[in-house]
Amino acid sequence: MATKHQFLSSVLFLAIVQTSIASGISIYWGQNGNEATLNETCASGRYSYVNLAFLNKFGNGQTPELNLAGHCNPAVNGCTVVGPEIKHCQKLGVKVMLSIGGGVGNYSLASKKDAKNVARYLWNSFLGGRSSFRPLGNAVVDGIDFDIELGSSLFYEDLAKYLKAYGRIGRKVYLTAAPQCPFPDRLLGTALNTGLFDFVWIQFYNNPPCQYTPNNTDNLKNSWIRWTSSVNARRIFLGLPAAPQAAGSGFIPADVLTGEILPMIKKSRKYGGVMLWSKFWDEQTGYSASILKSV
Repeated sequence: MATKHQFLSSVLFLAIVQTSIASGISIYWGQNGNEATLNETCASGRYSYVNLAFLNKFGNGQTPELNLAGHCNPAVNGCTVVGPEIKHCQKLGVKVMLSIGGGVGNYSLASKKDAKNVARYLWNSFLGGRSSFRPLGNAVVDGIDFDIELGSSLFYEDLAKYLKAYGRIGRKVYLTAAPQCPFPDRLLGTALNTGLFDFVWIQFYNNPPCQYTPNNTDNLKNSWIRWTSSVNARRIFLGLPAAPQAAGSGFIPADVLTGEILPMIKKSRKYGGVMLWSKFWDEQTGYSASILKSV
């Protein structure tokens, strides 16, 4: 029988584990063939979440298309080689999402039925379902990331609902999203209102009214407070460029992030960590390594 001391030690250990799980770095991988492999990315130990970028063509009756830039060619079934790497990441405790959308592509949802069809495609081709053609082989990604930057806002709330419903018949389907920091997000606001998203990594860059600018942290802090007090998600992340060249604006020097910004935003119970765009740019600067202990 456990003593009171052992019980308290167990509770403390669980609290530490839960805290360590609660915050981490999310990275986007896939849009530059010169970046590290997925295996190397996960083996670095710096990332808790990897978003495979992007499935950038879907909806409106189109045949969906995966684009992993120079890493592989899905048109000739070449991206199945990524499958074993996804499994390796998952064995290391890294959650892997398939990110749909992106800043370049052709995607939108025409109706609820269209959303249902896209959800079915995602379930059968990348999640726990079955299909004769699975672009990433038999690996099962942990969830779907909504990085919707083009088109309209219509029916993404339906896509979220259909995907979550699949999670009730099989293994859990994580839903994540990467809205822009102006609140509410123009394209994802309605979907986020469903409360179905586990993690939301907000893009605090390329948006001057709510991002960091030199010697001004107020806009970012005020926006962070608004997001964390308004959006019903398990965890909310601060999304940043990993290098000055990775975005048009919004880069935060690592010392400013760790010294001024993280101490403030970590006060929120919804704080989940930092999201970085992207693995390629992180390699150029070592940004994740320089902030990891503070995240």
